[in-house]
Parts: sequence; structure tokens; C-alpha cells
Amino acid sequence: MKITCFGEVLWDIFPHHKKIGGAPLNVALRLNSMGIDSSIITRVGVDDLGHEIISFVSQQGLSLETIQKDYQHHTGEVIVSLDNEGTASYKISRPVAWDFINATEEAIIEVSVSDAIIFGSLASRNDVSRNTLFQLLDKAKFKILDVNLRPPHYDTQLLSELMKRADFIKLNDEELDEICTHFGIKESTLEEQIKSIASYTNTPQICITKGGKGATLYDKKSFYHNDGYTIKVVDTVGAGDSFLATLISKLLQGNEPQLSIDYACAIGAMVAGSEGANPIFNNKEVRNFIKNQ
Repeated sequence: MKITCFGEVLWDIFPHHKKIGGAPLNVALRLNSMGIDSSIITRVGVDDLGHEIISFVSQQGLSLETIQKDYQHHTGEVIVSLDNEGTASYKISRPVAWDFINATEEAIIEVSVSDAIIFGSLASRNDVSRNTLFQLLDKAKFKILDVNLRPPHYDTQLLSELMKRADFIKLNDEELDEICTHFGIKESTLEEQIKSIASYTNTPQICITKGGKGATLYDKKSFYHNDGYTIKVVDTVGAGDSFLATLISKLLQGNEPQLSIDYACAIGAMVAGSEGANPIFNNKEVRNFIKNQ
């Protein structure tokens, strides 16, 4: 199996340290850690931060062929603030290198030979990367949208188009509320809201994450639930990305939806209980975590 991720790669700047991040890279790294052939299509500046990212990605075993270099724009940075519960908020710089991802031959080939592409809404905030994404989606076998609403970096019309192009949509409960408001969805229950979105976008698979309360998966008109796992939260950065990577890998490998969402929720909780976006866990650690809940 081969999965390509598209979009932002950047530095998360915390109060006392910095870490390499960006949802597409976090997803690609989690997939790679699980033995999935993964890559990322992105762009970094020709600066110290960009060189550090390229070195890090190479050390993690990801290909550098689809990481573009930008001589005009600097590498992306995000100022991360954590509240008393460890929940993150973000201030995202712009314009930066990942706003200008080009539809290179390498990128087109990478998507064409992949089983799936995972993309977010944030990387579509600029015309250049947005147009590239649309070209790549035309070549993709299976399209997974990670809704990543970061005001003011999106608009309703673009979000609607991205959702309609997707075969699978993942979003959190707060984003679900925003989307229901934007699209005039009046249903009161989570399941009815999901059904309305599925009907509006013609999407067969939708997943809603609910933080510490787990997640709900809509898969071929059936619902699967996980109520979450108990964990002492350190920070939530990357938890949703690891959840998505795990869920997609399990589903695409033919695992039952309930098993897939249970395992993905466990990974997401374990990441939230660790510092940074990409802590590594082996299967035994995950099974023990689930067993001890």
C-alpha cells in the first residue's frame, strides 16, 4: 500500500521549544511508523528551518523527491499556545513556502501510483497550492479530506468543493458545528448531521473526532462508535493526525470498521498523553493501553 499526503510542513513554535509539524507531515510520519509506504508533497524555504526539515524527513525514511524548495518564500512557522488543559491554538504565518506548491511531474506521478491521497483544507488558502491540489485530485484513486478549519484561512465555497471531491472526510466536533452552520444543516443529533453531510457531498465515509470522548465513523451507511480512552493530556498537537493515519491504514488494509476506530482512538489518546506530534508506539504498547482501560 502507498499513501501520499499533500500540504503544509512547518515548525510548531511552543513557548519554550520548537518542533517540526504540519498535519500532512504528521500523518505521513505516523503512516511510515506503521510500515505504510508514505510520502509528502510540500514546499520549504531555502533557509535554516527548511534545511532542518529536509534533514529530519530524510532521517525518518521519507522520500525527498516531492519536497520542493522555494527561493522566494520562507519555511512555514506556527505559534502554538496551550491552555491549562493542554489544548492547542495556532497563529499561522503567511505567505510561506507551502502556499506555493507546484504541480511538478514528480508530484503528479507520486499521486498517480498511490492508493490514496490525504489532503487538508489549510493548504488550499493560496491559489497556487490550491490549483496544484485540484490537478492532483484528478489523478488520485482515493481522496481523503482532513478538514482543518483555521480561521481566517478558509471560505465556505472552497470547503464545499473540497468536501464534494473527497471519498472520505474527517473532521472534529467543533468543525462539524461550523460546517452545519455554514451549510444550513438543522438536524440536532450527530448521526443525522453526518447523514446530511454525506448526502450533500455524496461521501460514503465520514469520521467525526470528539477529543477525549472518542469518535464516530460513518461507513457505507452504518455507524461505529468509540467513547474514548482515559489519558492525562500533555498536549493535543498531532493527536488528530495520528488518529487519521491509523484509521485510514486500518480501513484500507481491510480491517473491520469497529476494530479500526478503536485502534485509531487509542493511538490518538496516546499521542495526546505525550509531548509533541509524533511519538512512536509499537503494537504491543497499543494493545496494552487498550487492555488496561
